[in-house]
Amino acid sequence: MTTPQSTYRLQITSGFTLDDAASQVDYLARLGVDWVYLSPLLKAEDGSDHGYDVVDFSVVDPARGGPGALARLADTARRAGRGVLVDIVPNHTGVATPAHNPWWWDLLTHGRDSHYAEAFDVDWDFGGGRVRVPVLGDATGDDELDRLELVDGELRYYDHRFPVAPGTADDGAPATVVHDRQHYELVNWRRADAELNYRRFFAVNTLAGVRVEVPWVFDESHAEIIRWVHDGLVQGLRVDHPDGLADPGGYLDALRAETGAEYIVVEKILEGREALPDGWQTEGTSGYDALADFDRVLVDPAGQHPLDELETALQAEAGNANTSWEERVHAGKRSIADGILRSEVLRIARLVPRLGDPDTTADALAELLAAFPVYRSYLPLGSEHLRTAARRAAERRPNLTDRIDALLVVLADPAHPAAVRFQQTSGMVMAKGVEDTAYYRYSRLTSLNEVGADPAEFAIGTDEFHRRQQARLESFPASMTTLSTHDTKRGEDVRARIAVLAEVPAEWRATLARLRELAPLGDAPFENLLWQAIVGAWPASRERLAGYALKAAREAGLSTTWTAPNQAFETALGRLVDSAFDDTQVAQTIDAFVARVRPFGWSNSLSAKLLQLTAPGVPDVYQGSELWETSLVDPDNRRPIDYAARRELLTAIDDGWLPQVDEGGAAKLLVTSRALRLRRDRADLFTGYRPLQADGAAADHVVAFGHADSGAITVATRRPAGLAAGGGWRDTAVDTGLDATGLTDVLTGIRYDQRALPLRMLLGHYPVALLVPDGGETRGETHVR
Repeated sequence: MTTPQSTYRLQITSGFTLDDAASQVDYLARLGVDWVYLSPLLKAEDGSDHGYDVVDFSVVDPARGGPGALARLADTARRAGRGVLVDIVPNHTGVATPAHNPWWWDLLTHGRDSHYAEAFDVDWDFGGGRVRVPVLGDATGDDELDRLELVDGELRYYDHRFPVAPGTADDGAPATVVHDRQHYELVNWRRADAELNYRRFFAVNTLAGVRVEVPWVFDESHAEIIRWVHDGLVQGLRVDHPDGLADPGGYLDALRAETGAEYIVVEKILEGREALPDGWQTEGTSGYDALADFDRVLVDPAGQHPLDELETALQAEAGNANTSWEERVHAGKRSIADGILRSEVLRIARLVPRLGDPDTTADALAELLAAFPVYRSYLPLGSEHLRTAARRAAERRPNLTDRIDALLVVLADPAHPAAVRFQQTSGMVMAKGVEDTAYYRYSRLTSLNEVGADPAEFAIGTDEFHRRQQARLESFPASMTTLSTHDTKRGEDVRARIAVLAEVPAEWRATLARLRELAPLGDAPFENLLWQAIVGAWPASRERLAGYALKAAREAGLSTTWTAPNQAFETALGRLVDSAFDDTQVAQTIDAFVARVRPFGWSNSLSAKLLQLTAPGVPDVYQGSELWETSLVDPDNRRPIDYAARRELLTAIDDGWLPQVDEGGAAKLLVTSRALRLRRDRADLFTGYRPLQADGAAADHVVAFGHADSGAITVATRRPAGLAAGGGWRDTAVDTGLDATGLTDVLTGIRYDQRALPLRMLLGHYPVALLVPDGGETRGETHVR
């Protein structure tokens, strides 16, 4: 099986097409990338900047270049010796514009008699034989249905178009009467929370779930994808959101069997020490679990207590008595189960009518979902998580114990429809309740509030870091690793700077107090979260920060929400962002603190990048992150990339320029290109894993590892602010474990002969080093004995 040595993620859009991607393959090859990794390519909703709202499974999106452009890109990649990995979306389809989705249009036209009725997850009985489509606005006097028009044989509601079933509009009846004859019912958008009767992707009404567990549905929705692989256009596949499927393991079996893809990874969020099911036909995850390791080994554990105290004080000011992360998780998940995903909870309850009062059953189900410790189980695998959830739910709600016990019997049965649907739903509740809610309510150290990570885990030591890398190597050695993606809440270098707060917690507390005094908002924890984001991304434009602030506040859902915006709060929020640009005292406060932490953030950035690129797994580089990646949450992290600037800098580096750390991110480009090239061209240097030890006064400030005997060696600085405050490296040295072997740092070209390398020399120019034994690829110029 062919496995990539590395990947580089490109967001393919109408503004950056497959032909545009092909024009960058030569740059990516120079950078050291092995495989090109593409966002979803099938035809999506018009104007989609992400591609996860596929409307036609049969064709490469013309707006993204079409099938011809994919063939040209594949040919360009093949001639450059590169592979192609593509993101696919089996769980759902875009239905925002029914006329653009032939499957959905047919379903709306013919209802249960549609060829595609089996493809969608519709509870027909609950809807009275109709699909509820939540598009109607809030009535302002007249019934919203009175705004329907019958035009050219279609029902129209403003810009929305809907089909008319044959024979239902031939008698000249008014549009409202025609509507009543259809296999769908247009309803107010607010009814989706509790009354929808089709499965969605999370709570997105315009993304309808697809039943790929049905063989013909798999075949029709994957025919084009299978063609890509069989025709040699694509070598690997990344599966989006497998947790939404009825049978993820069965799906992966079919995907491997039908495509023969050489490399398959899944977007799977693992909690704690949770592992992927051993029997899955996958090489591993898309890398979020690894991201948490690289971040936390660089965080100073000494900052936990003072930052906990600050969080407690801020939450108390906001009237929150219990400030634990666990309580934030439960509250977030329960609010989602009772709110935007109540339709899913009630649907599970309808599958177990004999248990008694449906409201009590729904209450117990919501409590089980809120208490579920991982995204989902894969019964019978993971039944222990269900038992854990039942115990926790009963402890919190003893009045529900009997109903929980009764549900436990049903939900533990892999064949019961309620168990299947509960497993599909628990991941939705976790994602919306934690990633999109609790992450925005918990402000202790927001670099830890990242997809796939547990904010309760503040830091890890080097021993635990090494254990996790060895575990990845032993279990899923080809699993992806990442630092930034299209879904991360903060770009890798924003997180790297925020992590420095753990080293200077008192200074941050004073700075935050000053900023809150100058620009009050009235939501203490959120102010902490927002000012951390501003400091982490600074300098950033007013527009970017305003967009982030509004999205973050509405996701938190405490002072304002998406469905009921608090205009007074949002106006004050806008003033806070403006103050960073218009208020001299605020700007000076920000500038002063950023100047204090910026060099240490850069050190963390280079360390995290080198750790990720050289640790076990297949490292992915998100588009543009070979320079400083200071994006915030989407859509900010999907901005266009200036590849011309990157080409120019890479040429200068290849011509012998050794950039300083503060020269516009060029040092990161040096680290990225040298690590990627070495990993691609000398894969033999990256087999195995050897933790390396350091001795001396500053030994706690370095993390280092090698690979098999005579393999590459990675050395990276950790907790740089504390290192500087303690007087630097002094007598600290790292033991390479290699006798009588010369080593050259591929970043600087300096050659060393010692087994124990003094870090004041090794890390004198950069906070990281990548060493290769004699015979490896080097820049080699300087010799140190």
